[in-house]
Amino acid sequence: MFIILVYDVNANRVAKVLKTCRKYLYWVQNSVLEGDISEANLAKLKMELGRIIDREEDSVIIYNLRTTKYYSREIMGLEKGGRDQII
Repeated sequence: MFIILVYDVNANRVAKVLKTCRKYLYWVQNSVLEGDISEANLAKLKMELGRIIDREEDSVIIYNLRTTKYYSREIMGLEKGGRDQII
C-alpha cells in the first residue's frame, strides 16, 4: 500500500519522529513522508510512533492510498528529500 504521512509534533520530538519514519518511508518535505509500505511495517511504524509522541499534544496523520492507479505527483519549485533517503 502507498501512504502519505504528515506530522506536527513538539520540537523536542521532531528528530525522533523523523528518524523513525525514515526507516520505512521517503522524506519528501518538512514533516511529510511517503512511500510503499507493507501492512506489517505500517503496524511497526505506528507502534514505534506511539511510543514517541504525546497523544495530547502531537498529531500524526496517515493517508492510505490503497491503489496508486489514479495517483500522480507534481512538484513545483525545489524538490526536497528524495527517493534515496530511507535509512
